Amino acid sequence: MISSLRIWLLITVCTAFAAPSTADSNNADSNNQANNNPLITMETSMGTIQLVLYPAAAPITVANFLDYVNQGFYNGTLFHRVIAYFMIQGGGLDQELQLKPTGEPIVSEANNGLNNERGTIAMARTQDVNSARAQFFINVEDNTHLNYSKSSGGYTVFGKVITGMEVVDKISNVDTTNFERNYDIPVEPVFIISVRAQNPESSAQPNNP
Repeated sequence: MISSLRIWLLITVCTAFAAPSTADSNNADSNNQANNNPLITMETSMGTIQLVLYPAAAPITVANFLDYVNQGFYNGTLFHRVIAYFMIQGGGLDQELQLKPTGEPIVSEANNGLNNERGTIAMARTQDVNSARAQFFINVEDNTHLNYSKSSGGYTVFGKVITGMEVVDKISNVDTTNFERNYDIPVEPVFIISVRAQNPESSAQPNNP
């Protein structure tokens, strides 16, 4: 099945990475619950990751992500591309490494003032800036080269890890392999068991990060 799979090139891998952030992404922001921002609990085969979403900064992206969450789309998918000191990417391939059918692409909101810092979640895409659908990635480092610019378009950040950054780091360090044109696939599959949302209705009355 792998030989018949065509994994899109969603993120350009740069040869140089940003220095690690000094911020501790494991410290939860106590205001997130009070502000009723959507909270995401992502159960993976390597542990639990909790994120807060920022609908004020990325209303289209957050609504799109929550739609996939509420459909159960991400349940049983893989982190199919992981690169140490860069990012972990998932949310699009099933356990047979088959690309899941998705809805229509969404408009980029990368020019929203949010940067691709360690612990942030952003939408993956093709070279077309308005091609994001379901796949996402979590930044392991401060990836400034993924930030918005007029020349590159950037990648839309729409939330951040508030607990479980150690799980993200653990996933980013698994052994990977390449197969034909597919790169950085974990040797031992890393599953997204389930993704659940709290306060999803808050996207109608969003708060800034």
